[in-house]
Amino acid sequence: MPHDAASHRMRGFYLAWFGVMISQLGSGLTSFALSVWVYQQTGSATTLTFMLFFSTIPVIVSLPLAGALVDRWDRRRALILSEAGASLTPLVLAALLAAGSLEIWHIYLVVTVSACFRAFQFPAFSAATTLLVPKEQLGRASGMGQLGIGLAQLLSPILGGALLARLGLRGVFLVDAVSFVVPLALLPFVRIPRPAGGAGGPAGPAGRKALGSEIADGFRYILARPGLLWLLLLIGTGNYVGSAVVALAPPLVLSFADAQVLGTVMSVAGIGMLASAVVMSIWKGPRGRVNAVFAGLLLMAVPTAVAGLAPSALLIGAAACIGTAGGPLLNASSQAIWQRKVPPGLQGRVFATRAMIATSFGPLAYATSGPLADYVFNPLLVEGGPLAASVGRLIGVGPARGIGLFFLVLGAAGTLCVVAGYLYAPLRLLETQLPDAIPDDAGAGAPGPAGGTVAHRALPRGMPRRSS
Repeated sequence: MPHDAASHRMRGFYLAWFGVMISQLGSGLTSFALSVWVYQQTGSATTLTFMLFFSTIPVIVSLPLAGALVDRWDRRRALILSEAGASLTPLVLAALLAAGSLEIWHIYLVVTVSACFRAFQFPAFSAATTLLVPKEQLGRASGMGQLGIGLAQLLSPILGGALLARLGLRGVFLVDAVSFVVPLALLPFVRIPRPAGGAGGPAGPAGRKALGSEIADGFRYILARPGLLWLLLLIGTGNYVGSAVVALAPPLVLSFADAQVLGTVMSVAGIGMLASAVVMSIWKGPRGRVNAVFAGLLLMAVPTAVAGLAPSALLIGAAACIGTAGGPLLNASSQAIWQRKVPPGLQGRVFATRAMIATSFGPLAYATSGPLADYVFNPLLVEGGPLAASVGRLIGVGPARGIGLFFLVLGAAGTLCVVAGYLYAPLRLLETQLPDAIPDDAGAGAPGPAGGTVAHRALPRGMPRRSS
C-alpha cells in the first residue's frame, strides 16, 4: 500500500479509537454514579447485581444479529449508530431525574436498550480496525483498544466520585451525554475501505443469504477451525477467572480490612492493567501471539492463587496488580490473531459470535462464584470446618477464608487450562497451521468512498469488561 494511503488509514483508526475511548470514559461516569445512587436508594446488593445483569445479557443476546448486520452495513455508520443510540441513555436518565420520576425499573429498561446499541460497537470497531491498520500493526492497535478500556476503568470511579459530589447525579448524566459529541463528530471523517467480497460488499440484497444463515456463518466458521475454538475457550476461562475475582475480592478484603483499604487494592489493580495496556499499545506485540495468550492467562491465574494464600492487603494488592496486567496481554494478542485469521468480509459475524461466547463466561461466573463461596468453600474453613485442621493451617481459618481457597482453586484451574492448551497442537500451532486471511498489504479491501460499505461494553461503561 502506498505510504500516504497507509498513513491516511492509520489517522482514521486513531480518530475512531479516540472517539470511542472518550465515550467509554463518559459512560463509565454514569455507570459509577448509578451504582452509588441505586445502592443509596435501596441498600440492596441484589439490585446492583440486577443492573449488571441487564447491562450484560442483552449484549450477549444481541451480538450475533449485530455482527451479521455489521457485515451488511457500512461499518462507519454502524459505529455511529452504536454511539448515537447509547448517547440517549444519559439524556433519558437526566430527563427522568429532572422530572422527579426516576425509578429503578427505569434504569433497568434504559440500560437494556443501551446494551443493545452497544452490541454493535465491538464487531464494527474490530472489523474496521483490520481494514484501517497495517497487518504488522494489528497487535499494537489491539493494545490501544485495551488502553482505552483500562483508562476508562481506572478514571471513571475517580472522576465519577468527584463529579457526583460537585454536580450531582444529573450533572454526571450531562457530562456523559457531552462525551458522545466526540465520537459523533470524529467518525464522519473516518474513511473505511470496502473488504474484498463478503456480505458487506457491493452486492445487492438479491445476492445475499437469509439473515439467519448469515448469523450462523459466525458459528460455522469457528466450529470448523478447532484452533480458533480452543483459543476462544481459553479466553472464556480467563473471563471466568477474572469475573469471579471481581465478584469475590471485595468480601475477601473486607473480611479483614475496611473500605478504604479495599479502594486502595482496587486502584492498584487498575494501575497494573493500565501499565500493561500502555506497553501493548506501544509494542507491536510478540511474534508468537498464541504463546502470549498462554502467558497472559498464566499471569492472571498464578496471582489469583497467590491472593488466596493469606489475609494480607499487601499480598492481595500485589497479586491484583500483576494479575490485571495479564488481561491486556491476553486480549490484545488474541484480538490480533482473530483479525489475521478471519476474512474481513466475515469479521462482523465471527467477531460477534466469539464475543457472545467469551462474554457469557462473565455472567456464569457472577451466577456461580457467590453461591460456591457461601455454600461450598466458606463452610470448609470456618472454625471447626472440615478443612480447618489441614488447609486451614496453611491459609487461615475464618468467615471468608473459603474465598481464599476458592482463589487457589481458580488459579490452579487456570494454570491447568494453559497446560492443556499448550499440549493441544491445533491451538499451539494455530498461527502457522491456519493461513492468514488478510494479505501482508493492509489494503485488503478496495478503497471505497468515504464511509463506503465495509464488512468488518453494550455494557454501560464503568462496569467490568471481559475478554473476547
